[in-house]
Amino acid sequence: MHPAYSVILFTTASGAGYGLLAWLAVGAVSGVLPLERWLGLVGFGLALGLITAGLLSSTAHLGRPERAWRAFSQWRTSWLSREGVMAVATYIPAGFLALGWVVFHQVMAISAVLTVLCAIGTLYTTGMIYASLRTIRHWYQPLTAPIYIVLGLASGAVLFNALLHTFGFVSVVLTWIAIALLAGGALLKVSYWRAVDTSEKRYTVEMATGLGHLGKVRPLEPPHTQPNFVMREMGYTIARKHAEKLRALVLMLGFAAPAAATLLTLIPAPLAGLAGSLLAVPAMAAGLLVERWLFFAEAEHVSMLYYGVDAA
Repeated sequence: MHPAYSVILFTTASGAGYGLLAWLAVGAVSGVLPLERWLGLVGFGLALGLITAGLLSSTAHLGRPERAWRAFSQWRTSWLSREGVMAVATYIPAGFLALGWVVFHQVMAISAVLTVLCAIGTLYTTGMIYASLRTIRHWYQPLTAPIYIVLGLASGAVLFNALLHTFGFVSVVLTWIAIALLAGGALLKVSYWRAVDTSEKRYTVEMATGLGHLGKVRPLEPPHTQPNFVMREMGYTIARKHAEKLRALVLMLGFAAPAAATLLTLIPAPLAGLAGSLLAVPAMAAGLLVERWLFFAEAEHVSMLYYGVDAA
C-alpha cells in the first residue's frame, strides 16, 4: 500500500495525544499528582492539540473533505464511523476534566474515568479500521488493534513523563509504566511481524478469476498500458531488505532509545531526569513515524492479483 503521510501523521500524533490524555486522567483521579494549574493547562493543551491536529490532518487524505461529516452516520457498521464518533465524544469528558483541573483545582472521578475509556476506545476503533479489512493480509491480524492501544499509551506515557519533569514533578511509578509499555510494544511488534511473515497467503489469482479448475492461471498481457490509480495506491511495494532495516530502526528508535532515555530519569539528579525525559520524546516520535510508514508500505492488497501477483 502507498503510505499516506496525512494518515501517518494522524495515527502518530493523535495516538500520543490520546495516550497523554489517558495518563492525565489517571494522574488526576488517583491523587498522586497535584492539580497544579500550569501543569494541567500545558498537559491538556498538548494532548488535545495533538488529537485535533491529527484529526484535521486525516481529512487531507479524503477526496472530498467537506463531506467527512457524513461518515458519522454509519457507526452501526463502519469502524471508521465509530472512530469519528469516539474521537468527538472524547472531547466532552476531557473538557470537563480539564476545566475541573485548571479552574476549580478539583476533578470529578466520573469525568476522569470516562476520559480514559473514551481515549482507549478511540485508539481501539482506529486499529479496528485496519484489522477488519480481509483484503489486506498484513492488517487482518489479531494484534493490529492491541498494538495501536499499546503504542498510544506508551507514547503518551513518554510525553507525560517529560511533562512532569519539566514542571519539577517526579513519578517513579510512571517511569516504570512507560518502560513496561515500551517493552510490551516492542514485543507486540516483533510478534506481529513474525505472524505476518509466516501467515499463509490465502488468496490466489486462480481464486480471483474463478479459473482455478482449469489449472495454473497467468495473464497473457498486462491489464493496462500505463500505471493507474489502483496500481499506484494498492501496488506500492518495498524491498524485503529495506523492510528488515526499517524494522530494526523501529525497534531501536521507537522502543530501545526511549526506554534507555526514560531510565535516565531514575537517576537522582534533576538535570539528568529532565534531559532523559526530553530525549525520549523525539526518539519515540521518529520511531513511531517509521513504524506507521512501514505498516502501510508492507501491506499487500488482493487487488494486485489482477496485476501479476500470484498470491496475496
